[in-house]
Amino acid sequence: MPHVTDTPPPAIQEDLAGLDRTLDEAVPPRTIDRSLLIATWNVRVFSDLTEKWVAGDDDSPKRDLHSLRVIASIISRFDVVAVQEIKGNLKALRHTMKLLGRNWGLLLTDVTKGDRGHGERLGFLYDRRTVQPSGLAGELVVPPEQLEKREIAPDALQRQFARTPYAVSFRSRDQTYVLVTLHVWYGDSATERTPELRAIAEWLDEWAREMHGWSGHHNLIALGDFNIDRRGDERYEAFTSTGLTVPDDLHRVPRTIFADPDDPTEKFYDQIAWFTEERGRPALSLDYRSSGSFDFRDVALPRRDLDRSALGWRISDHYPLWVEFGLD
Repeated sequence: MPHVTDTPPPAIQEDLAGLDRTLDEAVPPRTIDRSLLIATWNVRVFSDLTEKWVAGDDDSPKRDLHSLRVIASIISRFDVVAVQEIKGNLKALRHTMKLLGRNWGLLLTDVTKGDRGHGERLGFLYDRRTVQPSGLAGELVVPPEQLEKREIAPDALQRQFARTPYAVSFRSRDQTYVLVTLHVWYGDSATERTPELRAIAEWLDEWAREMHGWSGHHNLIALGDFNIDRRGDERYEAFTSTGLTVPDDLHRVPRTIFADPDDPTEKFYDQIAWFTEERGRPALSLDYRSSGSFDFRDVALPRRDLDRSALGWRISDHYPLWVEFGLD
Protein backbone atom coordinates (compact mmCIF):
# COMPACT_ATOMS: atom_id res chain seq x y z
CA MET A 1 0.00 0.00 0.00
CA PRO A 2 1.48 3.40 -0.96
CA HIS A 3 1.95 6.09 1.67
CA VAL A 4 1.10 9.76 1.16
CA THR A 5 4.75 10.80 1.65
CA ASP A 6 6.04 8.33 -0.97
CA THR A 7 7.22 9.60 -4.32
CA PRO A 8 4.13 9.72 -6.58
CA PRO A 9 4.02 8.06 -10.00
CA PRO A 10 5.56 10.18 -12.81
CA ALA A 11 2.22 11.35 -14.24
CA ILE A 12 1.05 12.55 -10.84
CA GLN A 13 4.38 14.30 -10.29
CA GLU A 14 3.82 16.20 -13.53
CA ASP A 15 0.29 17.14 -12.49
CA LEU A 16 1.50 18.40 -9.10
CA ALA A 17 4.24 20.42 -10.77
CA GLY A 18 1.60 22.05 -12.99
CA LEU A 19 -0.48 22.83 -9.90
CA ASP A 20 2.52 24.50 -8.27
CA ARG A 21 3.15 26.66 -11.33
CA THR A 22 -0.47 27.82 -11.31
CA LEU A 23 -0.31 28.55 -7.59
CA ASP A 24 2.83 30.61 -8.20
CA GLU A 25 0.81 32.85 -10.51
CA ALA A 26 -2.43 32.94 -8.50
CA VAL A 27 -1.28 33.40 -4.90
CA PRO A 28 1.27 35.93 -3.59
CA PRO A 29 4.54 34.37 -2.43
CA ARG A 30 5.01 33.80 1.26
CA THR A 31 7.68 36.10 2.66
CA ILE A 32 8.59 35.35 6.27
CA ASP A 33 8.38 38.42 8.53
CA ARG A 34 7.28 40.65 5.66
CA SER A 35 3.75 39.48 4.86
CA LEU A 36 0.96 37.35 6.26
CA LEU A 37 -1.29 35.14 4.14
CA ILE A 38 -4.53 34.07 5.85
CA ALA A 39 -6.99 31.70 4.15
CA THR A 40 -10.29 29.96 4.76
CA TRP A 41 -11.36 26.75 3.06
CA ASN A 42 -14.36 24.48 3.39
CA VAL A 43 -12.78 21.15 2.42
CA ARG A 44 -15.79 19.03 1.64
CA VAL A 45 -16.30 16.17 4.14
CA PHE A 46 -12.65 16.23 5.21
CA SER A 47 -12.60 12.79 6.77
CA ASP A 48 -11.57 9.37 5.50
CA LEU A 49 -9.08 8.57 2.76
CA THR A 50 -8.48 5.82 0.19
CA GLU A 51 -4.76 5.04 0.38
CA LYS A 52 -4.19 4.64 -3.34
CA TRP A 53 -2.75 7.18 -5.72
CA VAL A 54 -5.92 6.92 -7.79
CA ALA A 55 -9.15 5.66 -6.20
CA GLY A 56 -11.02 3.07 -8.26
CA ASP A 57 -14.67 2.98 -9.22
CA ASP A 58 -15.48 0.72 -6.28
CA ASP A 59 -13.43 2.64 -3.71
CA SER A 60 -15.00 4.81 -1.04
CA PRO A 61 -14.20 7.56 -0.29
CA LYS A 62 -13.10 8.92 -3.65
CA ARG A 63 -10.52 11.19 -2.01
CA ASP A 64 -7.19 9.47 -2.68
CA LEU A 65 -3.48 10.22 -2.16
CA HIS A 66 -3.24 12.36 -5.30
CA SER A 67 -6.23 14.41 -4.16
CA LEU A 68 -4.70 14.88 -0.72
CA ARG A 69 -1.41 15.99 -2.26
CA VAL A 70 -3.37 18.70 -4.09
CA ILE A 71 -5.09 19.82 -0.87
CA ALA A 72 -1.80 19.96 1.04
CA SER A 73 -0.07 21.85 -1.76
CA ILE A 74 -2.77 24.53 -1.70
CA ILE A 75 -2.75 24.83 2.11
CA SER A 76 1.05 25.15 2.14
CA ARG A 77 0.81 28.43 0.22
CA PHE A 78 -0.62 30.21 3.28
CA ASP A 79 0.59 31.02 6.78
CA VAL A 80 -2.64 30.05 8.54
CA VAL A 81 -5.78 28.41 7.17
CA ALA A 82 -9.21 28.12 8.81
CA VAL A 83 -10.69 24.80 7.68
CA GLN A 84 -14.37 23.87 7.84
CA GLU A 85 -16.07 20.46 7.46
CA ILE A 86 -13.38 18.50 9.27
CA LYS A 87 -15.19 15.36 10.44
CA GLY A 88 -14.78 12.94 13.33
CA ASN A 89 -12.55 10.66 11.29
CA LEU A 90 -9.21 12.53 11.10
CA LYS A 91 -7.38 10.24 8.68
CA ALA A 92 -7.20 12.73 5.79
CA LEU A 93 -6.26 15.56 8.15
CA ARG A 94 -3.51 13.52 9.83
CA HIS A 95 -2.03 12.63 6.44
CA THR A 96 -2.22 16.29 5.40
CA MET A 97 -0.19 17.25 8.46
CA LYS A 98 2.43 14.65 7.50
CA LEU A 99 2.71 16.23 4.06
CA LEU A 100 2.98 19.74 5.49
CA GLY A 101 5.77 18.64 7.80
CA ARG A 102 6.95 19.32 11.34
CA ASN A 103 6.83 23.09 10.95
CA TRP A 104 3.03 23.00 10.84
CA GLY A 105 0.69 23.04 13.81
CA LEU A 106 -2.99 22.32 14.28
CA LEU A 107 -5.75 23.64 16.56
CA LEU A 108 -9.04 21.78 16.41
CA THR A 109 -12.47 21.75 18.04
CA ASP A 110 -14.27 18.64 19.20
CA VAL A 111 -16.98 17.10 17.01
CA THR A 112 -20.30 18.96 17.08
CA LYS A 113 -22.99 16.43 17.95
CA GLY A 114 -26.61 16.46 16.78
CA ASP A 115 -28.31 16.59 13.40
CA ARG A 116 -27.53 20.26 12.90
CA GLY A 117 -23.86 19.78 13.74
CA HIS A 118 -23.32 17.09 11.07
CA GLY A 119 -20.44 15.67 13.12
CA GLU A 120 -18.17 18.53 12.05
CA ARG A 121 -15.13 20.18 13.56
CA LEU A 122 -13.51 23.55 12.90
CA GLY A 123 -9.76 23.91 12.77
CA PHE A 124 -6.76 26.11 12.09
CA LEU A 125 -3.63 24.85 10.33
CA TYR A 126 -0.64 27.17 10.66
CA ASP A 127 3.06 27.34 9.84
CA ARG A 128 4.88 27.72 13.16
CA ARG A 129 7.76 29.53 11.46
CA THR A 130 5.50 32.51 10.73
CA VAL A 131 2.51 32.10 13.05
CA GLN A 132 2.32 31.34 16.78
CA PRO A 133 -0.78 31.00 18.99
CA SER A 134 -0.79 33.94 21.39
CA GLY A 135 -2.91 32.60 24.21
CA LEU A 136 -6.63 32.66 23.43
CA ALA A 137 -8.67 29.78 22.06
CA GLY A 138 -12.35 29.20 22.65
CA GLU A 139 -15.81 28.54 21.28
CA LEU A 140 -18.84 30.81 21.53
CA VAL A 141 -21.76 29.55 23.59
CA VAL A 142 -24.67 31.97 23.88
CA PRO A 143 -25.99 32.37 27.46
CA PRO A 144 -29.60 31.18 27.94
CA GLU A 145 -30.58 34.61 29.27
CA GLN A 146 -29.42 36.21 26.04
CA LEU A 147 -31.46 33.79 23.97
CA GLU A 148 -34.55 34.46 26.08
CA LYS A 149 -34.24 38.20 25.62
CA ARG A 150 -33.99 37.83 21.86
CA GLU A 151 -37.06 35.68 21.41
CA ILE A 152 -39.13 38.83 20.81
CA ALA A 153 -37.32 39.48 17.52
CA PRO A 154 -38.35 37.19 14.62
CA ASP A 155 -34.86 37.23 13.05
CA ALA A 156 -32.92 36.85 16.31
CA LEU A 157 -31.02 33.74 17.37
CA GLN A 158 -33.31 31.58 19.51
CA ARG A 159 -31.05 28.56 19.99
CA GLN A 160 -27.33 27.81 20.17
CA PHE A 161 -25.23 27.95 17.01
CA ALA A 162 -25.44 24.67 15.11
CA ARG A 163 -21.64 24.64 15.05
CA THR A 164 -20.18 27.01 17.61
CA PRO A 165 -17.81 29.69 16.27
CA TYR A 166 -14.14 29.00 17.04
CA ALA A 167 -11.84 31.90 17.97
CA VAL A 168 -8.05 31.71 18.26
CA SER A 169 -5.50 34.49 18.73
CA PHE A 170 -2.24 34.36 16.80
CA ARG A 171 0.93 36.40 16.58
CA SER A 172 3.09 37.08 13.52
CA ARG A 173 6.15 39.21 14.03
CA ASP A 174 4.92 42.06 16.28
CA GLN A 175 1.27 41.82 15.15
CA THR A 176 -1.42 39.97 17.07
CA TYR A 177 -4.81 39.08 15.64
CA VAL A 178 -7.88 37.00 16.50
CA LEU A 179 -9.35 34.72 13.84
CA VAL A 180 -12.98 33.67 14.30
CA THR A 181 -14.21 30.88 12.03
CA LEU A 182 -17.73 29.53 11.60
CA HIS A 183 -19.67 27.16 9.38
CA VAL A 184 -23.24 28.46 9.41
CA TRP A 185 -25.92 25.78 9.33
CA TYR A 186 -27.46 25.71 5.86
CA GLY A 187 -30.89 24.75 7.19
CA ASP A 188 -34.09 23.89 5.39
CA SER A 189 -34.62 27.44 4.16
CA ALA A 190 -32.49 30.52 3.60
CA THR A 191 -34.24 32.47 6.35
CA GLU A 192 -33.05 29.99 8.99
CA ARG A 193 -29.47 31.17 8.43
CA THR A 194 -30.22 34.83 9.10
CA PRO A 195 -30.40 34.58 12.92
CA GLU A 196 -27.00 32.87 13.11
CA LEU A 197 -25.41 35.46 10.83
CA ARG A 198 -26.92 38.39 12.73
CA ALA A 199 -25.85 36.86 16.06
CA ILE A 200 -22.23 36.36 14.99
CA ALA A 201 -22.11 39.94 13.67
CA GLU A 202 -23.45 41.30 16.96
CA TRP A 203 -21.08 39.14 19.01
CA LEU A 204 -18.04 40.24 17.02
CA ASP A 205 -19.06 43.87 17.36
CA GLU A 206 -19.42 43.51 21.13
CA TRP A 207 -16.12 41.66 21.43
CA ALA A 208 -14.31 44.28 19.34
CA ARG A 209 -15.56 47.02 21.63
CA GLU A 210 -14.42 45.12 24.71
CA MET A 211 -10.98 44.54 23.17
CA HIS A 212 -10.76 48.25 22.42
CA GLY A 213 -11.55 49.01 26.06
CA TRP A 214 -8.76 46.93 27.57
CA SER A 215 -6.10 46.92 24.86
CA GLY A 216 -6.69 50.09 22.84
CA HIS A 217 -6.42 48.18 19.55
CA HIS A 218 -7.53 44.96 17.92
CA ASN A 219 -7.23 42.82 14.83
CA LEU A 220 -10.39 40.76 14.68
CA ILE A 221 -11.08 38.82 11.48
CA ALA A 222 -14.13 36.66 10.71
CA LEU A 223 -13.61 33.93 8.12
CA GLY A 224 -15.38 30.76 7.12
CA ASP A 225 -18.40 29.36 5.31
CA PHE A 226 -21.33 31.64 6.16
CA ASN A 227 -23.69 30.12 3.56
CA ILE A 228 -24.69 33.49 2.13
CA ASP A 229 -26.60 32.93 -1.11
CA ARG A 230 -25.86 36.23 -2.80
CA ARG A 231 -24.15 39.51 -2.08
CA GLY A 232 -26.76 42.00 -0.89
CA ASP A 233 -29.36 39.42 0.15
CA GLU A 234 -30.88 39.11 3.63
CA ARG A 235 -28.06 36.85 4.85
CA TYR A 236 -25.35 39.19 3.61
CA GLU A 237 -27.05 42.19 5.19
CA ALA A 238 -27.28 40.36 8.52
CA PHE A 239 -23.59 39.41 8.36
CA THR A 240 -22.50 42.99 7.65
CA SER A 241 -25.11 44.66 9.90
CA THR A 242 -22.63 45.74 12.59
CA GLY A 243 -19.90 46.97 10.28
CA LEU A 244 -18.08 43.82 9.15
CA THR A 245 -16.61 44.62 5.73
CA VAL A 246 -15.55 42.24 2.98
CA PRO A 247 -12.61 43.58 0.93
CA ASP A 248 -13.55 44.74 -2.56
CA ASP A 249 -11.25 42.19 -4.21
CA LEU A 250 -13.35 39.36 -2.78
CA HIS A 251 -16.56 40.76 -4.26
CA ARG A 252 -15.23 39.82 -7.69
CA VAL A 253 -14.24 36.17 -7.20
CA PRO A 254 -16.33 32.97 -7.14
CA ARG A 255 -16.64 30.90 -3.97
CA THR A 256 -17.58 27.44 -5.27
CA ILE A 257 -16.97 25.19 -8.25
CA PHE A 258 -20.70 25.44 -9.02
CA ALA A 259 -20.82 29.24 -9.20
CA ASP A 260 -21.45 31.07 -12.46
CA PRO A 261 -18.01 32.55 -13.33
CA ASP A 262 -19.77 35.55 -14.87
CA ASP A 263 -21.70 36.23 -11.65
CA PRO A 264 -19.39 35.92 -8.62
CA THR A 265 -22.05 37.47 -6.37
CA GLU A 266 -24.07 34.22 -6.36
CA LYS A 267 -23.30 31.29 -4.03
CA PHE A 268 -21.51 33.87 -1.92
CA TYR A 269 -20.97 31.33 0.84
CA ASP A 270 -17.41 31.92 2.06
CA GLN A 271 -16.20 35.22 3.47
CA ILE A 272 -13.26 37.00 5.08
CA ALA A 273 -14.28 40.23 6.81
CA TRP A 274 -13.25 42.73 9.46
CA PHE A 275 -14.29 46.08 10.90
CA THR A 276 -13.13 49.16 8.98
CA GLU A 277 -15.10 51.93 10.69
CA GLU A 278 -14.72 53.30 14.20
CA ARG A 279 -18.21 52.93 15.72
CA GLY A 280 -16.58 53.04 19.16
CA ARG A 281 -13.82 50.56 18.26
CA PRO A 282 -10.68 50.77 16.15
CA ALA A 283 -10.47 49.52 12.60
CA LEU A 284 -8.13 46.70 11.62
CA SER A 285 -4.52 47.78 12.09
CA LEU A 286 -3.00 45.14 9.82
CA ASP A 287 -1.83 46.51 6.47
CA TYR A 288 -4.20 45.05 3.86
CA ARG A 289 -2.60 44.30 0.48
CA SER A 290 -4.75 41.99 -1.63
CA SER A 291 -7.17 39.05 -1.58
CA GLY A 292 -8.67 36.44 -3.86
CA SER A 293 -9.77 32.85 -4.33
CA PHE A 294 -8.02 29.94 -6.02
CA ASP A 295 -9.85 28.14 -8.83
CA PHE A 296 -8.27 24.68 -8.93
CA ARG A 297 -10.66 23.02 -11.38
CA ASP A 298 -8.32 22.79 -14.37
CA VAL A 299 -5.13 21.93 -12.48
CA ALA A 300 -6.14 19.77 -9.50
CA LEU A 301 -6.64 16.42 -11.26
CA PRO A 302 -6.25 17.34 -14.94
CA ARG A 303 -6.04 13.79 -16.37
CA ARG A 304 -9.16 12.45 -14.68
CA ASP A 305 -11.90 14.01 -16.88
CA LEU A 306 -14.09 14.59 -13.81
CA ASP A 307 -17.32 16.55 -13.71
CA ARG A 308 -17.70 19.21 -11.04
CA SER A 309 -19.53 16.94 -8.63
CA ALA A 310 -16.84 14.25 -8.81
CA LEU A 311 -14.10 16.84 -8.39
CA GLY A 312 -15.92 18.22 -5.35
CA TRP A 313 -15.75 14.87 -3.54
CA ARG A 314 -12.03 14.48 -4.27
CA ILE A 315 -10.85 18.03 -3.56
CA SER A 316 -13.75 20.27 -2.50
CA ASP A 317 -16.81 22.03 -3.85
CA HIS A 318 -15.47 25.30 -2.36
CA TYR A 319 -12.48 27.36 -3.42
CA PRO A 320 -10.08 28.60 -0.76
CA LEU A 321 -10.35 32.34 -0.10
CA TRP A 322 -7.24 34.23 0.98
CA VAL A 323 -6.13 37.67 2.13
CA GLU A 324 -2.62 39.13 2.27
CA PHE A 325 -1.43 41.62 4.90
CA GLY A 326 1.90 43.40 5.13
CA LEU A 327 4.05 43.09 8.24
CA ASP A 328 6.79 45.61 7.31
